[in-house]
Amino acid sequence: MTYRPAHPSGMSLAELEAVWHVDGETPPPECTYDPELHTGPRFTIETSAERAAREAVAREVCATCPARLLCDLYAVKVRPTSGIWAGRTPAEIDAYVQITELYEGMRSRAAEVEWSACSGSEVA
Repeated sequence: MTYRPAHPSGMSLAELEAVWHVDGETPPPECTYDPELHTGPRFTIETSAERAAREAVAREVCATCPARLLCDLYAVKVRPTSGIWAGRTPAEIDAYVQITELYEGMRSRAAEVEWSACSGSEVA
């Protein structure tokens, strides 16, 4: 059975508090007010144009959400396969993670090169 992370819009208050409880508060995600906007309709099939329009509105809602940062961190961790999370699709989240991993790898290699270049010289 494949694990499918729960979208914040479908989480209970207890689940949100367990995942997003920060500094004594749990900011309520805006997606809880219209879950299908972020996850898609449950009982109908969307056309590509309908999906694009729904996702555009979902992104606008995410832009002002008080839980956006927490949702983004959660999405990067759980790597969703559907829905709009913190204003991004799963493909956009995957691309972000890949770029971040590539950047971190390049950064650590650059630091190693810099350290090895400096270790051979004497400091006056």
